Amino acid sequence: MTSAIVSAINILTKPLRESSLHDVPSSHQQALSAALRANRAFLLEQLQREPSFEVVRRLREEVMEEADWFSSSTDDAAWDFAQECLLLLLTLARHLSAELRVFQQTPAASALKYCTPENAPPLPPDVLSVTQQKMLGTALQFVVSLGLCPYLDPGVGVPLGHRSTFAAMVEKLVCNGAVTGVGCRLLTTTKVLLQLTELSSLATLVFTRHLGDVMAALCQLGYQPHQKERSGTKEQKDISAEERQTCREALESLVGKVYQPIVIKELLILQGGPKQSGAKRTSSGSNSRAALGSAPAWLRHVCGQLLSKRLMQPNGVQAVVRAILGGGTGDESDWRKCESVARILVTCPQQSTSIESYYRDVCPQILDLLHFKDKLTAQQFQRVATRAVLLMVQERPSFAQQYLLTPLFSPLHRCTTTSGKDHSSASVEEWELTRCLEDMYKICVVGNSPSDTFLKALEQVLPILFTLFCFTKQNVSHLRAPCQEILLWYLRCTEKCAALSALWQLSGLQGENNKLAAVLCFSPGSDGGARPFSRESCSNEDDALYEKLSEEQWRLECLMQLLVELKDSDLPGDFFLDLLQQLTSWAAAEDEDIEDEQQLDISAMTLLEVEQQLLGRAARQGHRLALLQVLAVMVESLHHTILLRKSTQVVDFMVTLLQRACVGLDQATGPSLGNPVENQALSMGMGLVATMLSGPQLSAEDYSSMSRLLLPLEKLSQMHSEVVIQELASSLRAVIATHSAYRPEDLSTAAPPSRNSPVGKKQKMQTEADNLQSSPHSPPQDSTSQTNTQTGQPMSSQKSAIGVSQNDGGMNSGTSDPCPPTKAFSDLLLESCDQDIPTRAVALRILTQMVKNGNPEAVKAQEEVLQLLLENLGHEDSFVYLSAIQGLATLADSYPEKILEKLIKEFQHGPSLPKSNKEHSLEARLKVGEVLMRTSRAMGELAPHFGRPLVAILLQGTRDSDQSVRASSLSNLGELCQRLDYAVGPLAQELSSCLTALIKTEKEAEVRRAAVHVITLLLRGLSSRTTQVLGDVLLDLYRALKWVVRSDPDEVAVLHAQLALEELDDVMKRFIFPEQKLEKKIVVLP
Repeated sequence: MTSAIVSAINILTKPLRESSLHDVPSSHQQALSAALRANRAFLLEQLQREPSFEVVRRLREEVMEEADWFSSSTDDAAWDFAQECLLLLLTLARHLSAELRVFQQTPAASALKYCTPENAPPLPPDVLSVTQQKMLGTALQFVVSLGLCPYLDPGVGVPLGHRSTFAAMVEKLVCNGAVTGVGCRLLTTTKVLLQLTELSSLATLVFTRHLGDVMAALCQLGYQPHQKERSGTKEQKDISAEERQTCREALESLVGKVYQPIVIKELLILQGGPKQSGAKRTSSGSNSRAALGSAPAWLRHVCGQLLSKRLMQPNGVQAVVRAILGGGTGDESDWRKCESVARILVTCPQQSTSIESYYRDVCPQILDLLHFKDKLTAQQFQRVATRAVLLMVQERPSFAQQYLLTPLFSPLHRCTTTSGKDHSSASVEEWELTRCLEDMYKICVVGNSPSDTFLKALEQVLPILFTLFCFTKQNVSHLRAPCQEILLWYLRCTEKCAALSALWQLSGLQGENNKLAAVLCFSPGSDGGARPFSRESCSNEDDALYEKLSEEQWRLECLMQLLVELKDSDLPGDFFLDLLQQLTSWAAAEDEDIEDEQQLDISAMTLLEVEQQLLGRAARQGHRLALLQVLAVMVESLHHTILLRKSTQVVDFMVTLLQRACVGLDQATGPSLGNPVENQALSMGMGLVATMLSGPQLSAEDYSSMSRLLLPLEKLSQMHSEVVIQELASSLRAVIATHSAYRPEDLSTAAPPSRNSPVGKKQKMQTEADNLQSSPHSPPQDSTSQTNTQTGQPMSSQKSAIGVSQNDGGMNSGTSDPCPPTKAFSDLLLESCDQDIPTRAVALRILTQMVKNGNPEAVKAQEEVLQLLLENLGHEDSFVYLSAIQGLATLADSYPEKILEKLIKEFQHGPSLPKSNKEHSLEARLKVGEVLMRTSRAMGELAPHFGRPLVAILLQGTRDSDQSVRASSLSNLGELCQRLDYAVGPLAQELSSCLTALIKTEKEAEVRRAAVHVITLLLRGLSSRTTQVLGDVLLDLYRALKWVVRSDPDEVAVLHAQLALEELDDVMKRFIFPEQKLEKKIVVLP
């Protein structure tokens, strides 16, 4: 039956047959009118003649009798055709409704007998095939084109002329004739279409294609105001008030039950674009339709009301965003759409009862837009939500603070509540904290539109955020990056004074940051986040003090990492200068505190007053120590280019330095008093100023900033105890005051480092020795005077001994001798036994360098040098015995035949000195082992020749009673086997047996680790040659490694075994799957 009705609809709507084309008139409108009449007549004929359409004819007549709107005697072909389509559609709807009622009333037991594993459940009778849906879609298109759109007023809905060429022709066909009862026809078509939507299968066809047309018709029928005259004729009031009210209710019901984004999109289309001027409308002609985008005022008002209701309902914000953005692509137009949608959301509609109620309903929905997981949808929603929040913070700060920022920062605020109360009350879940930080990151960093209200709100949670950041730096957490980016964004975007205040607070020098850090803690969450909890007080005072100090130190290190990220900003330098200024002010106030304490009469005070006085003094001292700690950490962690990146900051630094020096002058009680370290720092600072003045041409602004140095320089030139500093201060003051018009000749060399200042002797001589070893042809320039002081030689003889010539104020190395002697060889031998540690170490290094460069005296006395180096191995100072180790390694590398044999004996039997005891013997053997390892590394291609005796001794050392010797022997064995190449082959069985036995029987974990590491180095050294050299023992080594992975309790040994297995895996992959090489061979045929 359904097929017959659909077939009748198809007969009515199919194209004109070719047999009747000879009767078609010439114009398109007449041709269309004739085709509509012919198709309708042919349908009526088929209904009367064909027996298969008998039931269809009967149902059609029943529907016709009930349809009071049907009129068979009209001269309008288009309306007759539309009526026939409506009748057939109602017939189909009646039939499907009856079948569906029967299907729903069928007992479940009778339906279950047809449901078998092989059969699908029966479909409802209103399910239509694709072909049937296509036919019904054609009929609905005819209904809308002929019976609905032509009767809409200009500007209501999308005109037919803008849809297609056929629709434009249909529009002309209907509009050319005089039509009466426009409202009745429009009402009839709309009521029938709404009646069809009561069936779900037909409602889908109607709403997916013609929802906008139905809504436009309902708006016109229900809300169009009456007009007295239009185009010279009276408009008949053919719609009653009850029908208008029914249309309004139908419209309300329709927009409430259809998918909201589609409804909002259609309402926006109906609302149209900006209102056009009257002159522009009349210029296009009186009979033409209004341009697309222009709508009557009453329709714009109705659509605005409906849109406002859609927006203020639950999930209305999401529906508006989906309707306007749709499937965005992320281009520039989408950014503009997001901005427009955000501005719509922020603007309170006129239909709202109150502004506060509107923002109370909309703001939570705006925040929910940040939480979508779909990638494309989340990106679009995030843009809208971010812009909406920022716009609202700027335009409605009070409502934004109440309904946006307070819920946004609520988890962070509750962290302090959690730390102050029991953990069970007001606890913050991990997902809440994670979502809070993600939302803040999207709004702050991604949105990047700072405002005073938002920055002030963020400032309140900054200590909590920094505490969380410090926690994430100690653990692996995905919250680290959001915390860091938010903190950096705040420090970059806020004003300078607020940023400096925040840094003071975060460093613990101001505010309640230390109290918060002492109470609030975070623990790792199960999903990589964090959860807050309150810190329990420690009963042991020492442990509590250590925990507090370590926590403060860690917080300062984290703060320095943030400042490192601000290397392109002036904030680190400003903070550094602010700390120095505070230090200077405290230094000035310290003298006043001392005078007050001296004048204080404790005997006249009560115990409470004395206690308060002592506590105040301790608090001031604590603040000063904390300030010094922050300055020390800043100097250690931050490069000078970050601290003082601009010349003005350098000037500020010098102002602070000179002011502090002036404070010291005021506190001094005698002319000769003075701290050498402070004097040296002052000299270096003045040298910095002299360097700036000696640089390129300075601008007037630079001299203006330097003018602040004039007053402290004048004070130093008059009151400082050292004449050099007085003269230098006077010269600098004259240069700055005259803007470099007066420039002394020695300005570029001003403030040289004080040679008379106490400098560490060991450090100077170590620097000299390092310079001699790194560049034997360029001895250090500044070491001559120091060495002269230590050895008592005259300056001229020392310069000639070193081979340095001074010409034209410069120092040039002599290059005639490949190894210029530094001192007499006998003197170096004597100094190598000197009791002074730096002298002895420098002598050993110079002797080593002479041996390396082939000095004839050193080569001749290599036995004495060897014995001397062996004796110095037992020295307790690392500077000495490391120099001896390096010298022995150099000797063994230069003369391996003689030296290596003696080193092997020393390693095998311990030191040959009679005074040595067991502990010294063990320590010396380990140091000789270090020498052998360095020698093995230096052998290179000679390792197979000189390494065989060494392998035997090292294998013997693996059976030593001391675990350190066994581990050292294995370490040296690994380094040597890595370089033996094919020479390992004859030793493979012995090595395999030794290593396998140690791995399975050794009790000490260090020795097992070393044995496994030997295998790793052996496989790494042989690489692709492993299968050739170790083919017989490779399986034993593999089984030993697998045994370690499965059974060894030491995690480090297991890690070494896994690394060895990875090396073996790579070797076997290259062996089984060799690399394919494409080579061309040219063969010369005879």
